[in-house]
Amino acid sequence: MNLQETANKLNILCRSVGTFISQEGERFDRSKVEMKGFNDLVSYVDKEAEKQLVDGLQSILPEAGFITEEGTATTRGERYNWVIDPLDGTTNFTHSLPVYCVSVGLLDGDKVVLGTVYDPNRDECFWAYKGGGAYCNDTAIKVSDAPALKDGLIATGFPYHDFGLTQQYLQVLGSFMSKSHGVRRMGSAAIDLVYVACGRFEGFFEYNLNPWDVAAGAVIVQEAGGRVSKFTEDGDFVFGREIIASNGHVHPEMQQTIAEFWKKDLD
Repeated sequence: MNLQETANKLNILCRSVGTFISQEGERFDRSKVEMKGFNDLVSYVDKEAEKQLVDGLQSILPEAGFITEEGTATTRGERYNWVIDPLDGTTNFTHSLPVYCVSVGLLDGDKVVLGTVYDPNRDECFWAYKGGGAYCNDTAIKVSDAPALKDGLIATGFPYHDFGLTQQYLQVLGSFMSKSHGVRRMGSAAIDLVYVACGRFEGFFEYNLNPWDVAAGAVIVQEAGGRVSKFTEDGDFVFGREIIASNGHVHPEMQQTIAEFWKKDLD
């Protein structure tokens, strides 16, 4: 498989699906939103976008399987698997908040080898493949060179259904607020990750995540020169349910800050 050719085809597909999502957003009826679980929203837009992605990806790489948020395709491949979030930031989308994206990564075994995150609101297509660097549209991107947490802007996400660790999380959040330029909460892990990759954020951390939340963005951060890990160790951040992504320079400080308050391993 030629990773660059596959990435180019994936970018075209994600742009097409992103255009569909933004067009639907102009006439979206919030009363049609369904609940998969407490505070876990899904719309017909998520489902149709995922169907379009699955159909297109089957043409791009027929031997690959799928790991999808909405369950459109569930067959796993022996080697390759697409990891799909058709609409990362569904809650934002349903409230007409223009911070959401299409996120697709490709696993080769247990390693992410390429990924695309397309933000239709800003027409920004972030993409990368292993060994090929990272890009926003046609421009190469890299992480920021801020040397320390005190020079950085940090992103995170808030729990929306598992509140058992909320107090610990708020302690971590408070510590980051006092050590950095500030903390931002966009509502889309994929966008948080690519903003680390292009230098808008110095770091990002979140827990209770799924593989489709992080797969694409993580490889983009890595190819932009950043570092990705679990909270206190390197480990499996794709399936490990927690992640830190950074420009590399602030990574030890972020791990130390989290370790000071975080007492539970989510594995």
